[in-house]
Amino acid sequence: MARLKVIKVQVEGGKASNAPPLGPALADAGLNVAEVVSKINEMTEPYRGHTITVKIIVDLDTKEYTISLELPTTTSLLLSFVGAAEPSGDPAHKKVGNLSLEDIIKVALLKKSELNAKNLKAAVKTILGTARSIGLTVEGKDPKEVVAELNKGLYDDVLKKYEVEWQRR
Repeated sequence: MARLKVIKVQVEGGKASNAPPLGPALADAGLNVAEVVSKINEMTEPYRGHTITVKIIVDLDTKEYTISLELPTTTSLLLSFVGAAEPSGDPAHKKVGNLSLEDIIKVALLKKSELNAKNLKAAVKTILGTARSIGLTVEGKDPKEVVAELNKGLYDDVLKKYEVEWQRR
């Protein structure tokens, strides 16, 4: 029976270090601290500026390990893009910020692994729905209006710029 140890820490994307609590926990598990920290930084780099929960599961007998990430919520990503502390309590009447469509696309790319979207356009529509529900405008408009414009193909050129990155993730 494998003896497992789970190490769970919060790090800022791309900025894990061997300082406590991570370094000592990895050393206690008998792992190469520099190697694991480097892998964590590589995995979390796309989330720079955001706090990510990292879970390292270590087999204490073989020293093999897996790293998994718990991503920030869509709401917290959107709010951080506009610099707002919290969602609007009244999204229909009180707006807390405005985002560009490219910001929405960036959030969709970050959340791809958690979205049930077959393509980038569908993912963007999902993120627009969240933006609307927390009191954000996009390109100065209600996100519902932006969805209608997406459906008409008005933003196809912008989406095309990010399609390769969507396929890679």
